[in-house]
Amino acid sequence: MPQRDDIFANFERMRREMDELFGGVFDRSLAPHRRAGFTPRVDVSYVGDPPRAIVTAELAGIEIEQLDLEIRGRELIISGSRGALDEAQGRVYQQIEIEHGPFRRTIQLGADVAADQAKATYDDGVLRVELPLIEPEQKSRSVPIDVRGKTDPGQ
Repeated sequence: MPQRDDIFANFERMRREMDELFGGVFDRSLAPHRRAGFTPRVDVSYVGDPPRAIVTAELAGIEIEQLDLEIRGRELIISGSRGALDEAQGRVYQQIEIEHGPFRRTIQLGADVAADQAKATYDDGVLRVELPLIEPEQKSRSVPIDVRGKTDPGQ
């Protein structure tokens, strides 16, 4: 039986392949269609002691100055741009697979995080963001019950 992680990885691979296959089908022009930018691959995991979310993104070829991180509630937004790796003029390409241009990736997190305590590292084209989880408040409160039709004896 396949592992749970493998199933989700297969769905992501299948989505990318479908995007490639059908990406330009509905484009009305006859020119070859190539969308601007790209979508970096991302892993999201949760660990305990201390509880935190870990987001890892593949961003090879992107300079740290071209990266931006933002946290909005339960969303981590990674954005930036990767320039063309080789911009030789007059070159005729047989194949282009290394995507470049701007990107913006919004990652939905499964828990509330302490945005002011987030830490990010960038090493060898891999961005790793650690987001401490906020424990949900476990407040309980008694709720008084009114009984209809009874009047207060003090009246």
